[in-house]
Amino acid sequence: MSFFQPICPVVASCGVVAIASCSLPAAQGSAPPASMMVEFINPAAIETAQVMPEPLLFQSATDFAEGTAAVRQGDKLGYINPDGSWVITVADENIEVSGPFHEELAVARAGEYHGYIDPSGDWAIAVQFKQAKAFAEGLAAVQGGEKYGFINPRGQWVIEPEYELAESFADGLAVVKQDGLYGYVDRSGNLAIPIQYKDAWQFSEARAVVKVDRQYGYIATDGSIAVPLTYDGAFNFSEGVARVRQGPKWGFIDPQGNWVIPPEFDYASDFSEGYAVVLQAGNWVYIDQTGAVAIAGEFDYAGDFAEGLATIQKAGKYGYIDTTGAIVIAPTFQNAGPFSASRARVQVEQRWAFVKPDGTLLTAPE
Repeated sequence: MSFFQPICPVVASCGVVAIASCSLPAAQGSAPPASMMVEFINPAAIETAQVMPEPLLFQSATDFAEGTAAVRQGDKLGYINPDGSWVITVADENIEVSGPFHEELAVARAGEYHGYIDPSGDWAIAVQFKQAKAFAEGLAAVQGGEKYGFINPRGQWVIEPEYELAESFADGLAVVKQDGLYGYVDRSGNLAIPIQYKDAWQFSEARAVVKVDRQYGYIATDGSIAVPLTYDGAFNFSEGVARVRQGPKWGFIDPQGNWVIPPEFDYASDFSEGYAVVLQAGNWVYIDQTGAVAIAGEFDYAGDFAEGLATIQKAGKYGYIDTTGAIVIAPTFQNAGPFSASRARVQVEQRWAFVKPDGTLLTAPE
């Protein structure tokens, strides 16, 4: 029914009046019929609803890093800041994908090759590499021709391309692969730890996972064995402990290889902000560094904490909990990432948006 039909009297005193139902008009001067319901609506609420801004939606988006997030909006590729302002436009229209900034340079791909753009959105290092990784400790691992080496921010070779694979630097060392085995080079390109391992990971907290035969352990930055190679699976150190697997069970060790939390879980993630997600008796729960259950809930999936919030999944949708286990952002998204710069990337239907810690979506600045 239209609110403007003349047969329905409208009376306003302290607010806007909406007629919820209306019978035949009453005789002039008589009271309205009993069946008529009059609802007073706050005009401020209507005004707010009319000017509610639409959320910023993108075809693709990255997490925030160094104050910006890479986004694509239609044919436009660039970067926004945490306020939602468009601060960088990628200049070359041939660039199909650009990544987050690391050390003020971002990997960008045009066709089948990669280069790096700077904060102006233009090429800093021309597109020329088959593969390129983020800058770390002043160098980036890139594939020139068939081999990997390392370049500086000016695009100059610092370590010539002679390796089958290479990873980014951490703790002054980088993993390289040659003749099917792994070792480590320093920032001058010198072989710091011999190429001898079946597998090797980046250093984290002065320890790196290595594999000999079928067993994993950890080495120190001088190449010595810090934790014997006795595990069926091992992962990076985080917050002073590392998750390891023995047989089907997961637990946590300290940098000397002592058990901090015995292997009793069906799965475990790294510690983040004092908590780690583990799978226990078919349930996803968070434990503290004593191994005690700190947060329990009926989650289909649970992610790491970042900025005090963690992703969880319930009934196929993603939301966020705080460190008390309370759901602070209802699970309504198709996918969700970690918080960074007080923003988290979330999937809304087929597009991406950014959610704030209060659960509202990022909108364009006024």
